[in-house]
Amino acid sequence: MKKITLFIAFFVLVTLSLPTNAKNLWAFLTYSTFNSPEGPFIETYLTIAGNSVNYVKKDNGKFQATVNIVMTFKQNSEIKAFNKYELTSPEIADTNKININFIDQQRFSVPNGLYDFEIQITDKNKITKAIPYSQNVIVDFPAEKPSISGIELIKAYKKTEIPNILTKSGYDLQPYVYTFYPENEQKLIFYCELYNLEKVIPKDQKFLLTFYIETFENNIKLNDFARSKPEPSKDVIMLLKEFNIENLASGNYNLVVEIRNPQNTLLSSKKLFFQRVNPNARLLMSDLINTDITNSFSEKISSIDSLREYINCTFPISMGLEKAFIRNSLKTSDLKTMQQYFFSFWQRRSASNPEQAWLDYKFQVKKAQENFGTPIKKGYQTDRGRVFLQYGPPNTREGHYLEPDTYPYEIWQYYTLNNNQRNKKFLFYSPDMVTSDFILMHSDAIGEIFEPRYKVLLRNKLYSPLDLQDTQVFNAWGDQLNESWALPTSNL
Repeated sequence: MKKITLFIAFFVLVTLSLPTNAKNLWAFLTYSTFNSPEGPFIETYLTIAGNSVNYVKKDNGKFQATVNIVMTFKQNSEIKAFNKYELTSPEIADTNKININFIDQQRFSVPNGLYDFEIQITDKNKITKAIPYSQNVIVDFPAEKPSISGIELIKAYKKTEIPNILTKSGYDLQPYVYTFYPENEQKLIFYCELYNLEKVIPKDQKFLLTFYIETFENNIKLNDFARSKPEPSKDVIMLLKEFNIENLASGNYNLVVEIRNPQNTLLSSKKLFFQRVNPNARLLMSDLINTDITNSFSEKISSIDSLREYINCTFPISMGLEKAFIRNSLKTSDLKTMQQYFFSFWQRRSASNPEQAWLDYKFQVKKAQENFGTPIKKGYQTDRGRVFLQYGPPNTREGHYLEPDTYPYEIWQYYTLNNNQRNKKFLFYSPDMVTSDFILMHSDAIGEIFEPRYKVLLRNKLYSPLDLQDTQVFNAWGDQLNESWALPTSNL
């Protein structure tokens, strides 16, 4: 299940605030790929915010909104699948009290291959120009090898009574259209299908099915959110499972499904990115009590102030519950608790040599301090220091400090990020134009701040747009932002 966020001109949902009188269509789209005896298909899940569209009065006195939708799948400009339709909202009696979203699900039968997927959404009751959003979609279900469908997130499910568009494997599955779980969501439910196990594993043998949650940044498996079970081989296997995420801390994660043969060789895997906000999650102190630190490097750190600082500097690379510990428990923890925490922190990252892992990181913290520290912030506390420690040094780093119409800014580029993202960039700027503390304004990396108005905001030094939806500005003399963002170079 992949996500596409559509907001006004198809912007990311969480990055732009508009005045309440601005009526801008808000939509969120995800999709998954599946296989069937009739061939592969793509399934799309679309939700429209009911308070972002215009309503017209019907003959019965109630109000209803209508959205025009066009979805197209192309290969080399040739249309392979297409649907143009109207999506109507539920009827409502009072347009001053709109608290509904309306959801749509579509299926498109397509062969294996790479597709250019384009969607256009417009409010039928408002004169606006449709702005297309496009993304590549891969459909890949080999005939002779095990594979896993897309992972579909589920809001609720029930046994099917009458088959319908929501039906799969005898269940009606209500899609959870987002990849964001706020603190009021206590369950993560997902559905996927496994194909062609019998091609490589005889019926009388079992394979190992594993599904778990891992940190997105460093792919550390969370053992409290991991399940493994031997399963009998079948041609098609339905997987409908759930995790209790009540104590899953705020952070970026992957939901992972793996299948392995009896020799523990990985046959296929699938990952789905999601985000969690949960300020109530806590690292249980009981998890630390059994940590043996006898003769360990952490036991030799006897200064409580030094150890507290060492733990604080790990924040840029910490996972959800680790960040919660630093925020909520570090100030009141005693020396032994901190020693146990510090040892377990580095043991999770390098079981064979946790001390060397710490020393290597400590050296990077020193470099962050030398390059990004300010009179009021330590290097690891700055945005540039955090990105440096989390992802390593950028492949290119371009600085612009004297352009006449923009705040001072830097653009960092990573050719590869977390081994699964390509050509990702970070834009830092200095709004006070005095200190060397550059703040992260925008990035196209998953899990980072995405600000579609970065060109406008970078110009706020002199430019005040009348339209809060503006994302573009006129090029001015000396302005190099467009060229630098498109192709940054190392000039520092």
